[in-house]
Amino acid sequence: MLRLGQRVIIVADSFEQNLPVSEYGYIMAIDRNSDNVFDYVVRIPKVNKHFFVTEADIELEEVLIQLEVDRLERESLIDFALATKNEELFRRIMNGENQEPEPMEPTKEMQSQAEFIKQVNLKAWI
Repeated sequence: MLRLGQRVIIVADSFEQNLPVSEYGYIMAIDRNSDNVFDYVVRIPKVNKHFFVTEADIELEEVLIQLEVDRLERESLIDFALATKNEELFRRIMNGENQEPEPMEPTKEMQSQAEFIKQVNLKAWI
């Protein structure tokens, strides 16, 4: 739940009440009535009005800034990986892996394809 006076940004207009999308505002009141669909009253200084909004229609400014920073960081890492031709870094970024892959333990020798099929057929026969 958001606090009074927090700066928020209008991100959607789910009830089509002509909200100024992408404008910032401040939470002026919290509606705790369960019969009401609206959760907050937000004052938008640019249009000098108060709007009743749902929680899905607004987002904290800090959260949106952090999402934008994460997007820019990812794009710059992709550009760096492409410029340096670092295929491993590029694949890690595109697959969303954050940690280094663990090296495989060489416990068994690699089998040829024919030996593998032979073992599968033996087990299927049993």
